[in-house]
Amino acid sequence: MPSRPVPPPVDYRATAVRPGWAELPPALREAVEQRLGGPVTGAVVAGGGFTRGFAAVLTTASGDRGFVKAADLAVQHHLAEWYYHEVLVTEALPPGVPAPRPRWTETAGGWYAVCFDAIDGAMPRLPWRPAELAATLDAWATTAAALREPPAALVDLGLPRLADLLRSDLSCWQQAPPRDLAQVDELAALEAALPQYVDTTGLTHCDLRPDNVLVDGSGAAWLCDWNWVCHGAPWFDTAGLLISAFTSGLDADRLFAEHPTAAGAPPDALDASLAALAGYLLSRADADPADASPAVRAHHLFSGEAALAWLAARRGWPGRWSRFAR
Repeated sequence: MPSRPVPPPVDYRATAVRPGWAELPPALREAVEQRLGGPVTGAVVAGGGFTRGFAAVLTTASGDRGFVKAADLAVQHHLAEWYYHEVLVTEALPPGVPAPRPRWTETAGGWYAVCFDAIDGAMPRLPWRPAELAATLDAWATTAAALREPPAALVDLGLPRLADLLRSDLSCWQQAPPRDLAQVDELAALEAALPQYVDTTGLTHCDLRPDNVLVDGSGAAWLCDWNWVCHGAPWFDTAGLLISAFTSGLDADRLFAEHPTAAGAPPDALDASLAALAGYLLSRADADPADASPAVRAHHLFSGEAALAWLAARRGWPGRWSRFAR
């Protein structure tokens, strides 16, 4: 475990580069205002995230609020597809899942927009405050239980399988190791075992990070950004979320072991997850961030090094591990 919390290199509340409300096409603004039921008098653009899509809580003259995402269909077609997919997923989530639900979609001015319920909350602070982490882990436990036997509406979407994604995208130690380490063979073996561990009919979020969480005024956590939900074991998301607990100086081993999603997980489940996540994140850190947020490379590097350092601490690997050395 780290002897002290290690703050992240970026402020996750201010990683996004997004257009403002006034920069959207007039036809889109007019259509959105019609759907909201009145002129927009306030727009709080979301600072978190790593895309350049529009995302803001909009308030009308009557005080109604909605969280609106929008993407240019010509130059951000992939984002529009993500938003469309997120609508399908969140519409079909079981009632007990604490996730913002979609209200409507709109296409105007060459843009696609979706409005979700606006949650009166904020992103958790890092290093984690124990109460906010506990609320997030509780929300995830509730969600994972509700998705253990997913409703037909979700199954019918033909969602991907985490095992397949691991083999195609998270097999970096086996294919092109991002770091020259003495433990590469061990990392590759852990990574190779993971797909068979996670294969299940239940669903998992597959992108559970602090910047995809909102904590409301009552202290309850809400899980956002359901673009990557897939069939797989929920403890994989628990491991990914707790990387930030490790960097916060908390007992991430205990938090994982005691979480309901870890019940029945294979003995190497956590180590295999950390190996795969470290390989993927470090590989992404070395890649060109393209048109994403300028903060994304620092995020990938920090998170990848943290996953590797946590794994090294668990397995007793000798040597120092970057900024997380004990």
